[in-house]
Amino acid sequence: MDSASQDFQPRTFSIKLWPPSESTRLMLVERMTKNLSTESIFSRKYGLLGKEEAHENAKRIEQLCFTSADEHFKKEPDGDGSSAVQLYAKDTSKMMLEVLKKGPGITAESEAPVADTPLESGDTVLDVSGGKRAFIEADEAKELLSPLTKPGNSYKRICFSNRSFGVDAANVAGPILESVKNQLTEVDVSDFVAGRPEDEALDVMRIFSKALEGSVLRYLNISDNALGEKGVRAFSELLKSQENLEELYVMNDGISEDAAKALSELIPSTEKLKVLHFHNNMTGDEGAVYVAEMVKRSPNLESFRCSATRIGSDGGVALSEALGACTHLKKLDLRDNLFGVDAGIALSKTLPNLPDLVEIYLSDLNLENKGTIAVLNALKQSAPQLEVLELAGNEINAKAAPAVAECLTAMQSLKKLTLAENELKDEGAVIIAKSLEDGHADLKELDVSTNMFQRVGARCFARAVANKSGFVLLNINGNFISDEGIDEVKDILKAGKNSLDVLGSLDENDPEGEPGEDDEDAENEDDEDELDSKLQNVQVEQDD
Repeated sequence: MDSASQDFQPRTFSIKLWPPSESTRLMLVERMTKNLSTESIFSRKYGLLGKEEAHENAKRIEQLCFTSADEHFKKEPDGDGSSAVQLYAKDTSKMMLEVLKKGPGITAESEAPVADTPLESGDTVLDVSGGKRAFIEADEAKELLSPLTKPGNSYKRICFSNRSFGVDAANVAGPILESVKNQLTEVDVSDFVAGRPEDEALDVMRIFSKALEGSVLRYLNISDNALGEKGVRAFSELLKSQENLEELYVMNDGISEDAAKALSELIPSTEKLKVLHFHNNMTGDEGAVYVAEMVKRSPNLESFRCSATRIGSDGGVALSEALGACTHLKKLDLRDNLFGVDAGIALSKTLPNLPDLVEIYLSDLNLENKGTIAVLNALKQSAPQLEVLELAGNEINAKAAPAVAECLTAMQSLKKLTLAENELKDEGAVIIAKSLEDGHADLKELDVSTNMFQRVGARCFARAVANKSGFVLLNINGNFISDEGIDEVKDILKAGKNSLDVLGSLDENDPEGEPGEDDEDAENEDDEDELDSKLQNVQVEQDD
């Protein structure tokens, strides 16, 4: 909320901005990938892309827009490149919306709410999030919200994300929102005070909270507002009045221990909650205890996300035990925390209570062999219907491969398997690949990148997927596969039911590498702060 954190005003650039370096172009691809694969008002309307599909579209969009902007720049060789950058950013925003409108092309990891309902026809959704990210003052707020003032309007869903409201604008919005609050069922006020000083941002939150107090919402998104404890309490009147919430999103909000405690205290009832998503917060072990309390009070939870929240072993154990109360859970996402072996074992004891699991994301949890094997043994018995299993970055080696293979043999409905960034080597790769050869007719994606295997492991994985109709992506990048091995993989895929189209990029494969060698990436990052600042807020652009 610090005024320096977001800059909506035009800036003067003294350096030459075009062409961007390769690192800057890659940065933009990653940002577009995130936009295309993250839950938003657009994904709720058109559908959400999986990470891999989003990445492929992002690369295509970037290349097309770069070419167009480069042609533009060549016509103005004496310029500083700022107009080319603006064109580059604007076109990428428009093309992202076009991609989202087409909807997902494959079944992949979903960030969309499990309990989401289709958008209704007619004027039921007011979305002012489109267009340029900008400060909203009183006059524009009055214009943007004018549809809500029309007699007999039937708006039920509102989205104010991506527009920064000041106090004057909030004072205009408050009475309008209060006049329609009894008909609202969904409110998205994520990222609606960016760039405002803290005191002003908190006042804006209080005004919106007071205006919406007493509304009967099923969906509330307060993400991306740098809330902290002060921000959570600024929403107290709204939160205290909600007893029918089915979906709550509190992502990228600076949720510390105190903020998590405040959130747990303020919401009177989570009995009907089906979706609870935390992500990219600073919750830690102490905060996880309060999140766990909310989870215990949410017996109907179907989708729980608590990723990248700095939770260690103690917090991981508390959360794992609390999840035992959520017997209807379908999607569990705990990625990118510091759980360790003990939390993994605690989770394994809870999993038998979750018979409806369809997707589970456990990457980057430091589970190691012992924690991973405990989890897999539990899943083998309790969730053979699993469709998505993600275990990347857990320091798994060949010793865990038999347990992985046994679990996979039981999971014949699997659509996506991610074991990237482990240490399987050829020994583990052969065992796991063999378990995937027979059955697994629905498998569409297999990611075993960065696992230190060579020619033998690559061939085995290729054979495992070559004859599965409907298979979409084999990622074996980042390994040590010889040129001959790559040729063999391609021949195997050509001879099967699928074409070479299923083979992912091999740009990071090291044909001369050896398992176990320490490769240090010594690339120097380009110093392009000015250009980065122009591209950092590229996002989906609303139709005019």
